[in-house]
Amino acid sequence: MFALIFMEGIVLCFILLLFCVIGIANGPEKFTVFYEKDVQEKSIELGYTTRKAIKQQTILSTIVCFLPCFTLVPMMVCYINGAKTFGDIFIQSLLILYILGFFDRLFIDWYWVGHTKAWLIPGTEQFLPYIPLKMKIGKWVFTIAGFAVIAFILAAVMSRII
Repeated sequence: MFALIFMEGIVLCFILLLFCVIGIANGPEKFTVFYEKDVQEKSIELGYTTRKAIKQQTILSTIVCFLPCFTLVPMMVCYINGAKTFGDIFIQSLLILYILGFFDRLFIDWYWVGHTKAWLIPGTEQFLPYIPLKMKIGKWVFTIAGFAVIAFILAAVMSRII
């Protein structure tokens, strides 16, 4: 069962990775939604993007990042894995979401954003590192606690439906 849960987590990681690759394909300055406000403001000032474009990116990013959590995860857990009870749904959902969260924190944030130039926006170097310590802590807290809340909600809803 763990191999299946691991593979399902990898599917979500692939969706996130694909979204990020497509997002920065024309340059990271066109995909500033995931940067801090000061980087966004500087990117607007430099003419790379607009507030309207950032708002559109925010809506799209919210859909792409959270829709799989609220649709794919319960489908995988309940219909592929066959989980029926609150506890089974909660644990399996949490494990899948943690795989996604750790991938995001370790590969995307720590390595890709923090140790490569792929996400470097010319003219914003003064804001490096793009993910300051306070934000890293917030992201880790959301990964650990926020995904637990999401898994709890999924389990509560799905255990009543099934």
